[in-house]
Amino acid sequence: MAAITLDVIDNGSPVWKSEGMTAVQTTPTSGFSRLLKLWRGRRRLSQLDLSMEAGMSQRHLSFLETGRSKPSRSAISQLGEALGMPAAEVDALLVSAGFAARSSNVSWGEATRRAVDVSIEHVLRGHEPYPAVAIDRIWNLQKANGSAQRFFAAAGSSGNPNLLRELMMPGRLRNSIMNWEDVARALFRLLELEIARRPTDAEASGLVEELRQLPGIPDAIAKPAKEDPSPVLTLQFRIAERDLKLFSLIATIGMSADASLDDVRLETLLPADTATRDWFESFLT
Repeated sequence: MAAITLDVIDNGSPVWKSEGMTAVQTTPTSGFSRLLKLWRGRRRLSQLDLSMEAGMSQRHLSFLETGRSKPSRSAISQLGEALGMPAAEVDALLVSAGFAARSSNVSWGEATRRAVDVSIEHVLRGHEPYPAVAIDRIWNLQKANGSAQRFFAAAGSSGNPNLLRELMMPGRLRNSIMNWEDVARALFRLLELEIARRPTDAEASGLVEELRQLPGIPDAIAKPAKEDPSPVLTLQFRIAERDLKLFSLIATIGMSADASLDDVRLETLLPADTATRDWFESFLT
């Protein structure tokens, strides 16, 4: 005897098919289920491993992945923590399951956001006379201290609010970086790592494709890594006939469950030699 299976097409209508000896009803896979399986695969966890980490039964996890069960908000939070998902990806998981994103909860987040904003201002001012900026995950400029504004102006900045575009587009700023290919390759790698961390981030993926089209970028990112690289990649600028060497430190908000706070990066530039330190101390006055 032929079996009967039930498929569901895009408009939600059932479609019965004859193909075996027993009746089988297939269940459509939801966006939540696909995203959950994607992240479990990225973490290389079996269903049993993930169910133990998340504190739920393997049977329940299996039902969530096949769409036979719908998740609760608490189950999504448990899974997000067990999978080590960034806050924005947990938000995507919530939205895919029909819930509001955690980051939209202004009632509990506003006081924290204000405290973080004040703290960022404190760090930027405290880093003078060296440049420091607050950026988001794809390097859109949020804040900059006075030294950063003056330094990038002296280096030929056009004022583009996205620092990756500013550093990679042909122009005075790019021309002032003596080791531009090495810097571009490293920055492009950081952006690709950000996309790997947040695979649903369409904005970051779009920026990568845009930057790939810029002159010189394909050659820079294809450049092989050095066999014996220096411990820290320095940014080597030439400004007004002076050679300046800087390295960067990047800080993030620790243990954030809010995507907008999880996005924040504090990029501080520090002198890599005495000549650069002296230049900045005189440049501020």
